[in-house]
Amino acid sequence: MKTTKIALFRGRKIRKTLYQNEWWFVINDVVEALTDSIDPAQYFKRMKKRDQELAKLINKGGVQFVPPLMLEIETTGGRQKMYCWNTEGIFRLIQSIPSPKAEPFKRWLARVGYERLQEIENPELATKKTRLLYKLKGYPEDWIEKRIRGIAIREELTDEWQKRGADEDRDYEILTAEISKATFGITPSEYKDLKGLKRQNLRDHMDDFELIFTMLGERSTTEIHRVENSKGVKKLKDDAKAGGEIAGGARKNLEKRLGKSIVSGNNFLPKPKQKGF
Repeated sequence: MKTTKIALFRGRKIRKTLYQNEWWFVINDVVEALTDSIDPAQYFKRMKKRDQELAKLINKGGVQFVPPLMLEIETTGGRQKMYCWNTEGIFRLIQSIPSPKAEPFKRWLARVGYERLQEIENPELATKKTRLLYKLKGYPEDWIEKRIRGIAIREELTDEWQKRGADEDRDYEILTAEISKATFGITPSEYKDLKGLKRQNLRDHMDDFELIFTMLGERSTTEIHRVENSKGVKKLKDDAKAGGEIAGGARKNLEKRLGKSIVSGNNFLPKPKQKGF
């Protein structure tokens, strides 16, 4: 599952996304950081005209050299496909940019890549980093535990989808919506509207029960896939609905007993208190 992150190089934002277990960086962000160009897309086009070998790699790749890919990136206007390149590709790109910032950027890029390799070899490092980020944002420990567990359950589910014939770009959103509709009665986008969210991560604004029922729907779906050895998007979609209905039934029973709705427009993370004078 691709996730957009922001990395900082000397105060400049470099968007990166996790794809096939490695970081891919937005080419325009790299060009802008190294050249201060006000139009990095045009600068990139001129680079390809100047450097024919670079152009060949961009268009076709090379021996054990992957060309840039159009990957979905979070932007102010929503998710958009943008040209991204992996660490090796970005190193090659830098060779064609005459910039005094190139050497510091290479060291920064190498460090980012090294940190990712450490996380792959020891997934606990990535979990610790995520846990720390949530703590710094003000989330309590018991909520963080549920959120971390939810991330693991989600990754388990998407691994099953990938193995069983779902296309990441096209189908994951549809399957996730099926689980959400059956669990909560609304899709994730409708849920974000209910909470007044835009670019924020919906799950980061769920309370304990919302997280628990999300996990139940996704974990149930994963188990149904495995037990029934499901293949193909149509069957995965049926399973997603069934898994969500299991969680949705539990939610409705709890709501009946409590006399209130679990589905909430509230954002879990409280707003910071204003200091008095």
